[in-house]
Amino acid sequence: MLDAGAHPVETKTMTTAKLTIDLRALAANWHALNRLSGCETGAVVKANAYGLGIDRVAPLLAAEGAREFFVAVAEEGVALRRVLGPGPRINVFSGHMPGDADMIGQANLTPMINSVDQMIGHVETLPGHPFGIQLNTGMNRLGMDPAEWSALRDIALSQNPTMVISHLACADEPGHPMNAAQLEIFREMTAGVEVPLSLSATGGILLGKEYHFDLTRPGIGMYGGLPFIDAHPVVTLDLPVVQVRDVDDGASIGYACGWMATRPSQIATVSGGYADGLIRALGNGATVTHDGRKLPVVGRVSMDLITIDVTGLEDTPSHLQLIGQHQSVDTVAKFAGTIGYEILTSLGARYDRVYLT
Repeated sequence: MLDAGAHPVETKTMTTAKLTIDLRALAANWHALNRLSGCETGAVVKANAYGLGIDRVAPLLAAEGAREFFVAVAEEGVALRRVLGPGPRINVFSGHMPGDADMIGQANLTPMINSVDQMIGHVETLPGHPFGIQLNTGMNRLGMDPAEWSALRDIALSQNPTMVISHLACADEPGHPMNAAQLEIFREMTAGVEVPLSLSATGGILLGKEYHFDLTRPGIGMYGGLPFIDAHPVVTLDLPVVQVRDVDDGASIGYACGWMATRPSQIATVSGGYADGLIRALGNGATVTHDGRKLPVVGRVSMDLITIDVTGLEDTPSHLQLIGQHQSVDTVAKFAGTIGYEILTSLGARYDRVYLT
């Protein structure tokens, strides 16, 4: 039964939202960050290449010249090795966790050792197998503390690690004092170390050459996100219109009567919801676009559907765009009080994924 004051206008066959991923733009972004780096440039492809598909993204980056890849955990490394084959180095940020030895050995992964315990476990289970070292320079998340590193340094360096890395906590805020503090700590902890050094991801690349060392590790900037303001957009998300209806002044929309019309309105229901990674915080505040015109999301985001106020449009649209030319992934993230990383990595499996090459 229809709510009072609701009059269906048009019904469309249910279709799938289209997620377009421009691999040409992604490659251009990697090359731009590579030029800024002035040293070897790797690629962070954890979380299924930030949600965009490791099977398509990683081979592209390898073909463009990336030879150092980074993932979060060994399981991701195994999947990446299947995609890339032998050759490129696959580095694991979480290091050598208990039970990882077979995966690390068989897939030829390079763990970033984060502690004395990891170091002991690695040399006992995989003697002679390559490893890198991660240092804690103030983020207090992963890596060896200065005292731990001081005790282990000579032993670790005698095993010929592939690299020594750390990670910046506030690189997306260029003026934050933490950046300079971590740079100084990293320099102190690596003084005299004669292996490749790496401190910077996208934000660190943009801070300048003194943060680059021997290898940079861009992630979000490759995928079109901030803080790389010059990035080419990589992702477009078009949501098909399932139904459009006229509603009267005072009619409610969605669960919990989440929005009330204050005038006669036309409401489009589009295919997409929190099951697709479009989080509930986008309700009542976000916009979508149609030919550049911004249209407000009204009511709550539900599992599969979102409602949009399309009052005043001359024609009934076949789709509305959430991410694309007129709204970046970071704009959409801001609507939800989050960051572009979360929006990208949450994009679900139901989309019709189209890759531009």
